[in-house]
Formats: sequence, structure tokens, C-alpha cells
Amino acid sequence: MTSANSYPIGTPGQPWGEAEKAEWLAQTTIKRSYQADVITKIDALRPRFDVFQYGALSIDPAKYPLFAIKSQNWDEQKPTVLITGGVHGYETSGVHGALQFVDAHAERYLDAFNLIVAPCVSPWGYETINRWNPIAIDPNRSFYPDSPSEEAASLMAMMDELDTPILVHIDLHETTDTDELEFRPALAARDGKPYEPDTVPDGFYTVGDTEYPNDAFQTAIINAVREVTHIAPADANGNIIGCPITQEGVINYPLKSLSLCNSMTDCAYGTTTEVYPDSDKVTDAECNDAQVAAITGALDYVIEQQK
Repeated sequence: MTSANSYPIGTPGQPWGEAEKAEWLAQTTIKRSYQADVITKIDALRPRFDVFQYGALSIDPAKYPLFAIKSQNWDEQKPTVLITGGVHGYETSGVHGALQFVDAHAERYLDAFNLIVAPCVSPWGYETINRWNPIAIDPNRSFYPDSPSEEAASLMAMMDELDTPILVHIDLHETTDTDELEFRPALAARDGKPYEPDTVPDGFYTVGDTEYPNDAFQTAIINAVREVTHIAPADANGNIIGCPITQEGVINYPLKSLSLCNSMTDCAYGTTTEVYPDSDKVTDAECNDAQVAAITGALDYVIEQQK
């Protein structure tokens, strides 16, 4: 962790070079097990879903295979839903919410949709509880051609090979206290910029697309999640993480220009969820449940629109 005014790596005002990035990597440690926490749950789904490996991380290919889960009996006449989790590996409920949805709820949507789920896009980030990958790159700012992020590049290559239009893309994330305590100060240090403190919103919110906001879709997700957990209020300036709200619990980002995961398809219905696991009002299980509610609320809404 670091204070709000300093970061222990690098020289203030100077972007990191390779030496600083190596120093940063050297201080990362393994804190939990991708194999025990995630792969075992993926393996348990194999009797009911098509599970396949679409890549591996070069830092340790045997330890960090990349898996996707696909519905059986794929039907090109059905619309396809993409669910991604763990693009930021440290955002725990994104990973486990995706897996919980597949295990407990996915089958009731298979009459309406083909389904593909990448539950842990950044397994090294999962194990080290990190926002970045091993070369200090944020995968969720790296969804563009010739991406330097293996995590993003592998996912995009898999979707290119799948070669099917995506109707719905739900990208599962968290906003945590460590965003302000560690990750945003580290980002400022890496880029040689001053750190500008912000507040961490207490509650669930979604991020839509500035270009295609689809307000009613976001509303449906918020209303589904409010049955499980509280919705993040805006701050005194009417913002959530520095961005003006467009409705309760919703902000919009220019997804394509920021190269975010939710920009990788031209889906008609896209959202990025944000759960706040450090609130004293929620448990880990409720955070996972909120992610599941976001998915089911989104899919129930789209089914209604398709009638």
C-alpha cells in the first residue's frame, strides 16, 4: 500500500522505464491459487458445458492457462451472449460471480441464447491480487489491435476465431478500497503524473457506453441488483469516480477510445458492472450474488425486447 501523496517506486514526475517495472514486478507476491479457486470450478462444469483453453500466459503457461465456457448445442440461429470476468484479476466477485451464474443459472437461458463465458481473463492478476499484468499494463485499457496485453490479445483472438456476432456483453468488475490506496497511485507513478485522490463509491454501479448508452438496459440491471445489494450514490458533485451519473447508479465512458473490454464487440447491449466488496454492508457472497443479479437482470430484459 502507499500513501495518497507518494509511491515507493520511481521518481516523481518521471514515467517508469524497464528498471522501475522490474522493481514493481519483484515486489508482487502470490496470495491465492488460480488452480484451487477457479480451475477446479471450471472443471466441475465440463459435464454440462463445453470448456476449452484459448491461450496461456507466457510468465508460466502451465500455471496460467486461459479457459472459456461455452454452451453445448451451439445454434447459429440464436443470438450470442458474452460474459467476461477477472479482466482485472484482483476483482474477485467478477470471477466468482461469472462462475456462479454458469453453475446455477445459465441453463435456463440456453433456449434464448448461445453463451460464452471467460471467467478469469487475468489469472496472474487473480493470484497476485493485481490490476495490472506482469509487465505493468492494465488489460482493461488494452483491447485494441496488436495489444501488448496477452490477456486482452488472447481474448480478442478467441472471439475472432469464434466469429459470431455478440448481442450482449456483460463485463464483471469491482471498485475496491485498494483502487485509491494502491492502484491509482501506482498508475500515476508509472505514468509520471501527479496522483489526484478520489473517493470510492459505496455500492453497485454500472458503466455504459457514451456512444451507445442504452439507458433502459442499464436501468434494468440496476433494478435487478438493488434486490441484492445497495446502489452507489453519487458524490457531492453528482459524480461516481469522477464521472457524472446519467441515472441512479449509472455512468458512461467512451469505451472504444479507452480500449476497454466492453468495447471489443459491437454488441447492442453492453455493460460493465462495478461491485464494492469493502463496504460494511455486504458479504463476499452478496457481492457474487450482485454480479449474478446483474447478468440475469440484463438477460431477462433482452429477452423481453426480443419478443
